[in-house]
Amino acid sequence: MKYHILLIGVSVAIFAACGANAQEGDSNAGATVFNKCKICHSADTDQNKVGPSLNGVIGRVAGSHPGFSYSKAMIDAGKAGLKWDEASLRDYLHNPKAKVKGTKMAFAGLKDDGDIANLLAYLGQFQKKQ
Repeated sequence: MKYHILLIGVSVAIFAACGANAQEGDSNAGATVFNKCKICHSADTDQNKVGPSLNGVIGRVAGSHPGFSYSKAMIDAGKAGLKWDEASLRDYLHNPKAKVKGTKMAFAGLKDDGDIANLLAYLGQFQKKQ
C-alpha cells in the first residue's frame, strides 16, 4: 500500500512538472512562430510598423503604445481595463476578433497552444525597462 501511494505521488509530481514546463514555452521556437507576426510587428526594437511594437507588450495597457493609430475597439478595451498579461495575450492570440471585437488586426490567430506559449516566451525577452 505504501508503494502504491508513493507511486501515485511521484506520478502526480512528474505530471505537474511537465504541465508547468509546457506552459513556459521555448523562446527559440517562439522566434519561429514570430515569423508570422514580424511582417506587421517588431519585438526586438520599439518601432511601430503596420501593427504596434510588441517590445514591452507584456504588462502594457491595450491600445496604449505611443505613436500607433489603434482601432476604437482596442482603445476602448484598454480604457475598460484590458492589460496584456500572459492570460489575456493567450486569449487574444488564439482569436483576436473574439477577444477585442472590432480590432483592425487581420490575423486570424494561432490555434496551437504550444505555439502561443512559445511566442509568449519569445516576447517576454523584449521587455522595456519601465
